[in-house]
Amino acid sequence: MIYLDYSATTPVDPRVVEAMTPYFTASFGNPSSVHRFGQVAEAAIDAARETVAHVLKCRPDEVIFTSCGSESDNLAIRGAAYGMREKSGAQWVLAARAEHPAVTKTLQHLEKHEGFPIEWLDVDEYGRVTPEVVANAICENTAVVSVMYANNEIGTINPIGEIAEICRANNILFHSDAVQAAAYLPVDVTELGVDMMSLGAHKFYGPKGVGVLYIRRGTPLVSHLTGGGQEFNLRAGTQNVPYIVGFAEALRLAHDERAARASHVRPMRDKIIGTVLESIPESQLTGDAENRLPHHASFVFQGVDGNLLLTLLDAAGFACSSGSACKTGNPEPSEVMNAIGLTREWGLGSLRVTLGRDTTVEHVNSFLNALPGIVSKARSLK
Repeated sequence: MIYLDYSATTPVDPRVVEAMTPYFTASFGNPSSVHRFGQVAEAAIDAARETVAHVLKCRPDEVIFTSCGSESDNLAIRGAAYGMREKSGAQWVLAARAEHPAVTKTLQHLEKHEGFPIEWLDVDEYGRVTPEVVANAICENTAVVSVMYANNEIGTINPIGEIAEICRANNILFHSDAVQAAAYLPVDVTELGVDMMSLGAHKFYGPKGVGVLYIRRGTPLVSHLTGGGQEFNLRAGTQNVPYIVGFAEALRLAHDERAARASHVRPMRDKIIGTVLESIPESQLTGDAENRLPHHASFVFQGVDGNLLLTLLDAAGFACSSGSACKTGNPEPSEVMNAIGLTREWGLGSLRVTLGRDTTVEHVNSFLNALPGIVSKARSLK
């Protein structure tokens, strides 16, 4: 099998495994315990928090460890919505139509069960949220704006620095889901200007089951997971010490090796995009051709069932995605395909090809040699 689905998840880096291993066995203490075993575990979390803060260019007490990127999104959006309503009475939450389900479903839940009014921001044909759209949508009762850093399905990078400036000028909290972006894009929160930012380790060669939420100091936030006082009273529960250590090491490596990793995948991505569009009729690139993640190629093929295409690719030895791994198996086009204006005939035939450290030119050539015939077969079987 040739793995071409690195946006869904990545293998854990052996260096990350090595860093984590002692905290499963010898240093197994509960970091809330006062004895030496607990002190060792607490020190490991403190060191991990310092490492993450160094990469994010923030204070250590602005780093909250969670179970994943989805939980980080939930804590940010729910917590800020409650916090702003309590502080100023502002209730409106704005988010892009092309956000990850961790954001969109959280907002739908807040609207249905908690009475928060939600406004969905339109995206352009590349899936981008423009600063003008945000500026035109906000009002004095807007509490929170959430726009992802880079789109998981189509790879488009949003101008979140500009959006953050607009929100700051209007005293509105700004959250960005950076789960897909952190592997390849700078995550300096001072430079980006975000108030909150979500990250998940398994997108950059860390373990599944651990994430981070950056929260700018002073941001009004109400915890949605109550219990003990862990994570500065914002996220109760005994901390997952080995995974937190793994998150920090994976983020440090992603930061230190970012340029090299991007230069490895970008030429192969460009070859995939160029070859697919030239060799397969009725094909279209989704997302921005230039302003996109360096490892990310995504397409739609007219008259193709995306799930059938994935099955045929898998049988041929290629692991790809139809967009978001969270959407696989759904017989309808994703919300992202609808948001960028594709018809159902086109939107059903989506394919995401994402590369990683272990991808080789030979892998790409093998995939490109096989894909035209597989698309043709998928069309004939539909």
